[in-house]
Amino acid sequence: MNEVKIGRVYRHFKGNYYFVENVAYDSETKERMVIYKTLYPRDDGRSLWIRPEKMFLEEIVERPDNITGQKTRFTLVTNLEIDYTK
Repeated sequence: MNEVKIGRVYRHFKGNYYFVENVAYDSETKERMVIYKTLYPRDDGRSLWIRPEKMFLEEIVERPDNITGQKTRFTLVTNLEIDYTK
């Protein structure tokens, strides 16, 4: 498994974009956790999220809501029209 890249933008298989803020470690299990924020407005105001790195980068099964056709839950974006890193 690859490690997530801090300070980079990822696309979720449902199409939204997220910025990886950092990686933290679960205090009990020492599991790597990805801290990331939305790059789109949300009605509920929730913008900061955390997820186990293993789940963040996991392969997904074929799903009807996979509008991007990605093979993984989040995919590193390499061709941005807007620079979200500034």
